[in-house]
Amino acid sequence: MSAKRLGLAESVAMALGGMIGGGIYAVLGVVAGITGPAIWVAFVAAGVVALAAGYSYNALNRIADRTGGSVTFVQSFVGSSTLAGMIGWTLLVGYVGSMAMYAFAFGEFATAFGVVPETIAGLPSRPTISVLAVAGFVALNLLGAKTTGAAENVLVAAKVAILLAFGVLGVVYAFVFSVETTVSTGLASLDGSGPIVAAAVSFVAFQGWQLLFYDQESIADPVATIRRAVYVSIPVAVTIYVLVGVVTVSLVPGAPSHPHVALKDAAARAMTPYGLAGVGGTVLALSALFSTGSAINATLFSTAHFAKGMLREELLPDAIGQGEADGVPTRTVLVLGAITATFAVVGSLGAITSFASLSFLIVFGAMSYLALCERDRESVTPLPPLVGLVGTAAFFPLLLWHLYRTEPGTFGTVVILAVTVVALEVLYFEREWLADEIDTVEEVTLGEGESLPPEP
Repeated sequence: MSAKRLGLAESVAMALGGMIGGGIYAVLGVVAGITGPAIWVAFVAAGVVALAAGYSYNALNRIADRTGGSVTFVQSFVGSSTLAGMIGWTLLVGYVGSMAMYAFAFGEFATAFGVVPETIAGLPSRPTISVLAVAGFVALNLLGAKTTGAAENVLVAAKVAILLAFGVLGVVYAFVFSVETTVSTGLASLDGSGPIVAAAVSFVAFQGWQLLFYDQESIADPVATIRRAVYVSIPVAVTIYVLVGVVTVSLVPGAPSHPHVALKDAAARAMTPYGLAGVGGTVLALSALFSTGSAINATLFSTAHFAKGMLREELLPDAIGQGEADGVPTRTVLVLGAITATFAVVGSLGAITSFASLSFLIVFGAMSYLALCERDRESVTPLPPLVGLVGTAAFFPLLLWHLYRTEPGTFGTVVILAVTVVALEVLYFEREWLADEIDTVEEVTLGEGESLPPEP
C-alpha cells in the first residue's frame, strides 16, 4: 500500500472527519436532552478541555524521544512497555467501537431517510448497509494514503458546507421568517450540574484529532502540520456543534428524543420560506451519510497506522500484521474492518461507545498529566495541561454517574467490558510473569507432595 504525504488540508479533514460524524448525529440528541437551549455551553466546555488536551499532545510530540501518540509518550516519559501496551489496547477497543457506531449510524440513516428500502429480500437492510460501508472504506484505505486523504477532503467539505448552510438558514428563519421561533441562550438553565454532565457525554465527539498523531509517517512535516491541524479542527468542530445544536433545539423543541429526524425536520423547516422543505430534508440526510462515512474513513485510516506502530513495538500479536510493512499492513486493515463490521451487525452499540468515551477521557487526562509533569521545560506552558487534567478528571465520574442513573444496564455492561479488557491486557503483557509464577507453584506443590514412583 503506497503512502504519499498528506498536507495541512488533508490533516484538518482527517481530524474533522473523525469528530463531526459522531458528534452531530450520535451525541446531539443526548446533549440536548440534558441541557436544552444551553447545549452550546456543553459543547464549548468539552471543546476547551479537548483543546487543552490537544496542546498537551502537541507539547509531548515536540519533546518526546520520538514522535508518536499516547503509547509512544508513555514509553518515552514513563518507560513502561506494559502500561503503554495496555493504553494502546484500550484505545484500539475505543476506536473499533467508534467505527462500529459510525457504520451502524450510516446504515440507520440510509434506511431512515428513504435512501434505500428498510428490507432487502426480506432481510433488514441496515446491517447489510453497515457492512458494505465498512467494506467500501476498507477498500479505499487499501488504495493508499493519498487516495484516502483526497476522499476525506471531499466528504468533509461536503458535510461542513451543508451543516454550516443549515445553521445559517436556521438562524435566518428564526429571526426573519418566524415570529413563533425564539433562539434562547439557555443562560437561565445553567444552574446545577446539567451542562457539565452534558459536556462529559459529548466528549466522544472531540476525539478525532488525536488520530493524527498515529499518521505521522504519512504527513509532510508532521510535528508542525499536526500542531496547526489540531488548533484549526477543534475550534471548527465546536463552532459547527454550537450552531447546529442551537438551531435544532430552537426550530424543533422536541429534538432530544429523535436527533436524526430532528435535524431533518429542522432543515425542512428552515427551507420552508423558499418552497424547498423537501430539498432541505434530503440534503441534510445526505450530510448524515457524508458525516458518518468520513468518520469511518478517517478513523480506520488512523487506527490502522496506530496498530502498525504497536506491531512495530511488539505490543500486538504478529497475526494482526507486520510492523515493518511498507505503509499500513493490508492484513491489519482487513482485521480492523472485520471486527468493526461484526460489532456493527450485532445491534446496539451504546455500551461500547460509552466505554470508548471513558477510555478517551482516561487517555487524554493521562497525556495532560504527562505534559504537566514536563512544565519546567521552556516549550511547555503548564496552564493548558492543567485544564485538560482537571477537565477530564471531572468528566469521567460525571459520565459514569450519568450512565448509572439513566442507563443502569449500559453502566453494568461498560463495567464488565472494562474488567474483561483489563484482564486480557494483563494476561497478554504479563504472560511471561504469569507462566513463571505457575511454574513456581507447580514446583512448590510437587515438592511438598508425595514423591512420584520411579518409572519401571
